[in-house]
Amino acid sequence: MTPATDWAAEYERLARGHRHDPAPPLDPAHPPLTEAEAREAERDLGITFPDAYREHLLHVGRGGRFRALWRGPRGWVWSGDTDTNYDLLTEPFPHPDSYAAYDDELDAREPPYDDAEAWAAWDDECGVLQERKTAGAVYLQEGGCGFNTLLVVTGPHRGEMWFDARATCDQILPLKVAGRPATFADWRERGFQLTPW
Repeated sequence: MTPATDWAAEYERLARGHRHDPAPPLDPAHPPLTEAEAREAERDLGITFPDAYREHLLHVGRGGRFRALWRGPRGWVWSGDTDTNYDLLTEPFPHPDSYAAYDDELDAREPPYDDAEAWAAWDDECGVLQERKTAGAVYLQEGGCGFNTLLVVTGPHRGEMWFDARATCDQILPLKVAGRPATFADWRERGFQLTPW
């Protein structure tokens, strides 16, 4: 018999993947990275930047209309980003269809709130699923009211831009251009302002 998952311990473990580094020194120019810095950042983060994003970092700038990449006290981070789970960056970004049934099943078995122990375990399991929904993605732009634009850096959707709208509609939605998934280059060409609706 397989032992039950300790959801509280798993949620706590995943929560440690967030970095809360102080903001970098103010530099409104957000100068480009050098090739050596880009390689160092990729090694530190355990990923390879999507081509269009890497080209932007090297030839245009490390931020500006989106979170700047910089070397903080705990390694390379995106400025002001407390949402990206750095421990999950190397895992493939999951398409929402891959967890829809689990999400529905989890909702259907919510225990009564007055069963504190069961409800806490269920809530921790929900927290683990919510963390894993953005594995392999960076919270590149904060849009206010809990909305965020994500850059996928790992898996089959690598290089695509997605929109985290869970604050209101509980969905993570792909950004699209002419019916196809939008890339970082598409997003940049449109002034970093694509939305899924």
